[in-house]
Amino acid sequence: MKYGKTERISGIVILLALLAIIVPWLMSDPAPREERPQPTFVIEQPVQVVRQDVPAPEMPSTITPLPASEPQEEQAVISTPIEAEPRQPDTGEVAPPSEAASVSQEPVEEGQPDNDPIAELMASNSRTSSNASSTSSAPAVTQQGEWAIQVGSFGDVSNAQRLSEQLSEEGFTTYRRERDNNLTTVYVGPYATSDDGEAAMALIKQRANVQGLLVRVRD
Repeated sequence: MKYGKTERISGIVILLALLAIIVPWLMSDPAPREERPQPTFVIEQPVQVVRQDVPAPEMPSTITPLPASEPQEEQAVISTPIEAEPRQPDTGEVAPPSEAASVSQEPVEEGQPDNDPIAELMASNSRTSSNASSTSSAPAVTQQGEWAIQVGSFGDVSNAQRLSEQLSEEGFTTYRRERDNNLTTVYVGPYATSDDGEAAMALIKQRANVQGLLVRVRD
């Protein structure tokens, strides 16, 4: 054998000694930590203060006191006497003979309607505007004119034709032009000057309710 009996006994003794030292150390309670000092509160006695009486404030001699206001007289409340019998509503019906003495109706004049000045003024304005629109005529169209009113551009030719017919019925001279973007533009005119074009544009707005655009056209 490599180790003899003596070495084995020595090893066992060493192990037992280590166990005797370590086991009690593991089983024992840890040493208590030092406790931190707690703050202490000291309540001091209240300080004795000598109380003194303060004299009441006096008004300076430079200030003049206001005179005392006289009490206002109470106004007498006049109560409206309540009628013993309530009034009947005025419905326009003839009261029976028994109640004719108690119910009084004011005479109503029939056949005389009230005159309304606002209604008369509105009617007069409408008649004036209708007369002015009927009597006013569009400016003369000149084939050599450079001004026209553009009233719309349509991708559908039927819509352009429908607008042209509508304006023609109102007394305007219209013509159409095909554009490069596959749109058909409707014009009214042409006119010699821009003033004629503006007057025609106002008439188009008034008669057909179509807002146009004054443009310069060139062949």
